[in-house]
Amino acid sequence: MYDVAIWGSGLAASAYLVFLLYLYLAWRGGLPGGVLIAAIACSALWGVVGVLPSVFPERSWIVAQGASEVLRGAAWYAFVLVLLWPLIGPSKRWPRAMAVAIVAAQAALMLVALFGPVPEFDPVRPILGAFLAGTVFGLVLVEQLYRGLPVESRWGLKPLCLALAAGYIFDLYLLADAFLFGRLDPDVWAVRGFVLTLLIPLIALSAARSPSWTVRISVSREAAFHSTALALSGLYLLVIAGAGYYVRYVGGDWGRALQMALLFAGLLLLGVFVFSGAQRARLRVFLNKHLFPYRYDYRTEWLRFTQALSSAGDSMDLGQSIIKALSDLVESSGGALWLKEPDGKLVMHARLNHPPSDAVENEDGPFCRFLHEREWVVNLEEMRTRRPAPGELEIPGWLSTMPDAWLVVPLKSSGSLVGFVVLNSARTRFDVNWEVLDLLKTAQRQAASYLARMQAAEALLESRKFDSFNRMSAFVVHDLKNLVAQLSLMLKNAERHKDKPEFQQDMLETVTHVEAKMRSLMQQLQEKKSIEPTRRIDLQALIERVKLSKRHQLPAVDLVWGPDQIIALYAHPERLERVIGHLVQNALDATPEDGKVAVRVDIAQPGSVRIFVEDNGCGMSPEFIRERLFKPFQTSKRSGMGIGAYETQQYIQELGGSMQVESEVGKGTRVSIVLPVSERQADGGFERSGEIEHHE
Repeated sequence: MYDVAIWGSGLAASAYLVFLLYLYLAWRGGLPGGVLIAAIACSALWGVVGVLPSVFPERSWIVAQGASEVLRGAAWYAFVLVLLWPLIGPSKRWPRAMAVAIVAAQAALMLVALFGPVPEFDPVRPILGAFLAGTVFGLVLVEQLYRGLPVESRWGLKPLCLALAAGYIFDLYLLADAFLFGRLDPDVWAVRGFVLTLLIPLIALSAARSPSWTVRISVSREAAFHSTALALSGLYLLVIAGAGYYVRYVGGDWGRALQMALLFAGLLLLGVFVFSGAQRARLRVFLNKHLFPYRYDYRTEWLRFTQALSSAGDSMDLGQSIIKALSDLVESSGGALWLKEPDGKLVMHARLNHPPSDAVENEDGPFCRFLHEREWVVNLEEMRTRRPAPGELEIPGWLSTMPDAWLVVPLKSSGSLVGFVVLNSARTRFDVNWEVLDLLKTAQRQAASYLARMQAAEALLESRKFDSFNRMSAFVVHDLKNLVAQLSLMLKNAERHKDKPEFQQDMLETVTHVEAKMRSLMQQLQEKKSIEPTRRIDLQALIERVKLSKRHQLPAVDLVWGPDQIIALYAHPERLERVIGHLVQNALDATPEDGKVAVRVDIAQPGSVRIFVEDNGCGMSPEFIRERLFKPFQTSKRSGMGIGAYETQQYIQELGGSMQVESEVGKGTRVSIVLPVSERQADGGFERSGEIEHHE
């Protein structure tokens, strides 16, 4: 029995220490909760002392054991007195005086027995009598507490009173027997630790039921479900094992074979129960009905619901995730989602464990109007079992023919019906009460907001695609306009120079160039992207081509090349030629035929080059440069589109460069562009010196 007592004390110490930590973390400062924590701490100390008799000498251990016993009793007296205080008031002081007297007597007798032995005085019976009186007094306090409580308030403290009464009754039996025979019964004393451990769940239950203690302790539904399932599984296995041993005992030669067959069948049925969603649903509904005041643990359910919506895209799309999240709330196996299309028709968008359907509902139809106006969850099972009242909602034919359809949950967001979900029948009998309906209504608003954001994101993406396509189309049309202008100028000159071989050769080159440019633009428009890769180009050769393309216009373009080396840079050749050509064309358009247009190139600083396009034409006002020049579709030309300067600025910035415009009305304009470059090496190769590299 000595080893049993050690193990019992160890179990009590471990259990009370864990309970003490949980209570301390859940304590919110109330006096009853604080005294309860002290009582639990003293009980844990009693268990720890009971585990260590071999560590201390016998006399020291007896002192520690006696002190822990006195402390534990005093702490529980204090806790019951704190609870009893509002019931008895300050006029009745005898419980406190009695508690102090009993604790003092116990402590004094323990000290006399241990440190001051009196000749011819046996301290055993007085000590046992003092502790026996303390046990009787504890039962009196518990009885006063329970009887003093109003009937409607006993629900919260009933588990505590039962636990304390059971503990005191066990001690009463132990001490009464010891007082009669002059010694403790070792068998009863050995199991005292196990007995005190069994009281913890009842104390915890009262703490959870009594918010006035300000100890926020509760048992989660998941813990209750899993612990109940584990207990039932253990009980089931005990029954199967007992039946197996009975069969083996009375079965003779067939007993062992029948025992093994019965045990295998029992394990197989247990596995079916564990892996059956319907059976788990029945157990969960049973626990929610009988163990909790509300069916749902709203914190857990809401976290699970939002997590299901947020994780869409892993194995299911958003529609399937919404179906699963809603169906899990009511133990359904799945369903289908109808969403509103741009034309106002609602069609099946997603399904989960549900057959496909071609059913279509109009937004302005009676069924959708009912869901939009009432926002009710429609219970199809209930509507099938009774005759509809006049003017009541009529279920559409396609929906009434679905044998597994159970609930219709509308999805509304920002006052608009986004769609609805049809849920399959529940795996087990499931009562749809006000709590279920309220939870579904709240959940559908969250799901509808997710769907509305998804549709808005898709519409925005589609709008951006069209916007990008329209911008590209505008740039292409602008380039086509310039190509048409080249052809028009060539036709105009053809009337005078068509018989000259030089002009004919130049005309063929121009047509070939225009055809290649138009083909490239059409391909770019069809593929919706730039098809020309970034590559290293010779800047002087590019500007020479720009000058050559303007050779038929007046005034002639002058090229002033300042550097004494070849300058190369990374860019899209066609685009860079187009934007520089645009600047030169603007200068030509703003300058009379006897004016001056020049392109000047110079080194700005190591690693960059500056390109100037200058003219002495009409110029621009500061207001025009600031407010209109680089705004798309803003132009002062009759035939212009107003996107050339905008495209030029955007592309120069894309290359990592900068652009400045200096102009004065009547005196001309100077546009300067700074771009990063690559310099030529001595061996004829090119080495990259700029820090910016662009690739398509």
